[in-house]
Amino acid sequence: MEAEYFPPKQDVILQNEAPTDLYIIVSGAVEFIAQIEGLEQTIGKAVAGEIFGEIGVLCGRPQPFAVRTTEISQILRLNRTSLMNILRANPEDERIIMNNLLMKMRTMASSASSRGIAAIVGVGPNLGRSIARKFAHEGYTVAILARDLDRLSRFADEIAREEKAQVFAIRIDCSDLRSVREAFEGVLSLGFVEVLVYNAYQPVSWNPTNFTDIKVEQFEKSIAVSSVGAFHCAQQVLPGMVERGRGTILFSGCSASLNGIAGYSELCCGKFAMRGLSECLAREFQPLGIHVAHVIIHGIVAAPRGANSQQSVGRDGLMDPDALAQTYWYLHIQDRSAWTQEIDLHPFSQRYM
Repeated sequence: MEAEYFPPKQDVILQNEAPTDLYIIVSGAVEFIAQIEGLEQTIGKAVAGEIFGEIGVLCGRPQPFAVRTTEISQILRLNRTSLMNILRANPEDERIIMNNLLMKMRTMASSASSRGIAAIVGVGPNLGRSIARKFAHEGYTVAILARDLDRLSRFADEIAREEKAQVFAIRIDCSDLRSVREAFEGVLSLGFVEVLVYNAYQPVSWNPTNFTDIKVEQFEKSIAVSSVGAFHCAQQVLPGMVERGRGTILFSGCSASLNGIAGYSELCCGKFAMRGLSECLAREFQPLGIHVAHVIIHGIVAAPRGANSQQSVGRDGLMDPDALAQTYWYLHIQDRSAWTQEIDLHPFSQRYM
């Protein structure tokens, strides 16, 4: 990888440019420039040894500001794919880079939506992505969180382009308290969290597992993701919600939240615990203006409309993720006194609420 030379006053990145590369300054300096009310304003600077372009690359969204050299500069360019491969192989380097990213994101907090942030934890290709898209469509700045940052960044880029919204991708491992705290440090740097949707779970085999064959590590991991992770994420956002006297927390459950199923002990125990947590939080925080609900989805969630899938959305017992996302939205905006703390959603209903 060879450094490129850029003359003074040259734009290296344009504002709203699609995220493709990370840049490392070998020599020289650059300024970060934003268009505010039609005028260019310098909002930061980077010098030799520092990086830029990481907000777009790691959060999967258009570049929030232009980057312009102030003097002749020698700059290394690293493409997004290579960067993601390096981060996966070097977790400590990933932590350092993400900390650098959080520092820059804090400078953007003042421009975040006054209505708060919608944080969607557990964003995969179906329900999580549809919920994130719905809140982005309604004008929220959205933070999407999951373990696979590469895939998450693609989702963020897709939703940001389609909905013309600010969408940030942040890596999280819900079974790791340190990871949860670092992830929500990034989320809260964008503004206060008005909506938390906890949609994370530990994948299990479709085939039932004999109880005596379940490994302790497998059981503990499922509990950690389904319930302990939900506990940690709620603790990160509730103080801000209490301070403002408003907020919504929605936990995603399933049939295993209500009934023990032979061969699925680890899933059921984790989901049972999440249900108990949601009921406790609802009773404690409802009087303080915070709506907490447990959404129980009785069925298999299909791929979103338009996705490359042979699944029949809304038929054969498959549940439409876009219709489900609409329900999550209703639970947030409607008169909270009209809603119970637990919502049962069943297949063969195109409109769930």
